[in-house]
Amino acid sequence: MLEFLLALLTTATVGVLLVPLLRQRLPATPRLDNDLAIYRDQLAELERDQAAGTLPDAEAKAARTEIERRILTAAEQDAKEAATKSTATLHRFLPPALCLAVPLVALGLYLQIGRPGLPASPFAQHATTPAPQQDDLPAQIAAIKKQAAEHPDDPAALSALGEALTIEAQGVVTRPAVEAFTKALKLQPGDARAAFFLGLHEQQSGDSPAALKRWRALEAQSPPDAPWLPTLRAEIAKAGGAPAPATTAAPGMPQPNQDQVEAMSRLSPEERQKTIRAMVEGLAAKMQDTPADRDGWLRLANARKVLGDHALAGDAFARADALGPLDGAALKEWAEAEVRQIPPGGAPPARAVAVLQRLERQEPNNALALFYLGAASFAEGDKPAAVKRWRALLALLPSDAPIRAMLEARIKEAE
Repeated sequence: MLEFLLALLTTATVGVLLVPLLRQRLPATPRLDNDLAIYRDQLAELERDQAAGTLPDAEAKAARTEIERRILTAAEQDAKEAATKSTATLHRFLPPALCLAVPLVALGLYLQIGRPGLPASPFAQHATTPAPQQDDLPAQIAAIKKQAAEHPDDPAALSALGEALTIEAQGVVTRPAVEAFTKALKLQPGDARAAFFLGLHEQQSGDSPAALKRWRALEAQSPPDAPWLPTLRAEIAKAGGAPAPATTAAPGMPQPNQDQVEAMSRLSPEERQKTIRAMVEGLAAKMQDTPADRDGWLRLANARKVLGDHALAGDAFARADALGPLDGAALKEWAEAEVRQIPPGGAPPARAVAVLQRLERQEPNNALALFYLGAASFAEGDKPAAVKRWRALLALLPSDAPIRAMLEARIKEAE
C-alpha cells in the first residue's frame, strides 16, 4: 500500500510540473532565416565593393552566382525539414505521457517481480563522459579579427583573418579576405594558407589557369608530409589539373600502383596531368571491353567529373543507367554533370531535361530541377509550365530571400 501511495504521489507531482510545459508555445525560428541573413550581408558587401570600384565585375558576378546557388540549396534543405513538422504534436505530448507512465509501469513491475522486504544495496559507481561542446565559431572569428586589428603586420594573424572571413562567407573568398591574404603573402612569401586561398579566389572568379599556376607552385614548394597537400591536390584536380600521385584520389579515380607513383613523382605537373588523364582513358578503354560492368561506368563517370569532363561524365552516367536505374545520389551527380554543360542563360538540352525530370519525380521540391526545367519549358514556349515550376520554387523561398527578385522577374516575363 505504501508503494502505491508513493507512486501515485510521484505521478501527481510529475503531472503538476508538466502543466507549464504543455501550455508553453515556443516560436520556431527556421534555420533558413539565419542563412539568408548571412547571404544578404554577403550580397550587400559585394554591391558595396563593386560600387566602390574595388571588385571587378567578373569577380562580383562569380561570387554572386555562388551565393545564389547556396540560397537555392538552403531553400531545398529547409523544404525537406518542413515536411517533417507534421509530427510536432506527437513530439509535444509524447514526453509528458512517458513521464507519467514510467512511475506507474515501474510500480507494477516492482510489485510483480520485486521484493520490497529486502534491504537496500548500494549502486555501483559509473563514470560518465560529458558530451563534447561545439566550438563557438562566431566568437572565434571575432577573436581572430581582434587579433589582426591589434597586429596589422603579423602575417600569421592576417592569414588567419582571411581564412576566418572566408569561413564567415560560407567558402567564398571575398575582397577583404583577398586583401588580408595578399598582405600576409607579401610579409611572408612562403605562407601556404594565403597562397591556397588566393588560388581559390582565382578559381571562383573563373580564372582557372591562374589558380592552377599558383597551386602548382605551392605544391612544388610544400614538404612531402605537409598536412594541406591532400586538400590542395583535390582542388587542383577539380580545376582540371593533375593531383600529385601520393594524394588520396576522389571516388572513381583510377589508383596508380607503387611503380607508377615513383615514376610520376619525377614528372613535371604538366606531364603528371597527362599521365592521370591517360589512366582515365585507360579505364575508358577497359570499359569498352567490359560494357556490362555497371560499377565500372560509375567509376569512370566520377573520374570524368573530377577532371571536369562533364560531357564525358554524362555519357558514362548514361551507360551505367542503361544497365540499371541510378539511385537518388547518383542521379543528382548525373544531373549536376548535365547542368554544368549549359551555357549561361541557355536552355537545358534534351538529355539534361530527361535527367532533371527523373530527379523532379524523386524529389518534387529539388531546387535545381525546378529552376532548369522551368527554363526548358520557357524555351519551348510552354510558359504556363515554366511559371508553375518557378512559382513552386518561389514558394520554397522566404519572402525576403534575395533570389526572389530574379525569379519574380522571370515569372513576370513568362506571364
